[in-house]
Amino acid sequence: MCLFQYADDAEPEERIPAGPLYVPARSGGAHQVVRLFRTPLGTRTAVGFTSPERLAATLGTAHSWIRLSETALRAMAEPLGVRLLTVDPTLTAPPVAEEATAGPVGAPLPQAPETTARTA
Repeated sequence: MCLFQYADDAEPEERIPAGPLYVPARSGGAHQVVRLFRTPLGTRTAVGFTSPERLAATLGTAHSWIRLSETALRAMAEPLGVRLLTVDPTLTAPPVAEEATAGPVGAPLPQAPETTARTA
């Protein structure tokens, strides 16, 4: 707990309007579709960035985006059951790729070579 209180510091639980956001999107035919993500714990979240540079630093320079207000983004995500909004996430992981050499699920693991015990 912080010993000092500052009038301009918001509490983490307080929802402060983020203002206009750069929202990751993808092409959905004739429309742009907002991309939804997952938190490290698996909860679905809408994501917005406060600048195109922050979006590019996290998702890459080739990633498309649209400009939305926080209210509009929340209104679009809520009917899908997404109530969490993450602003300026800094860590992302690449998608998990299947290894070409992986065996079928449930296949036995290769056995370690047998070693002989020496007795003295």
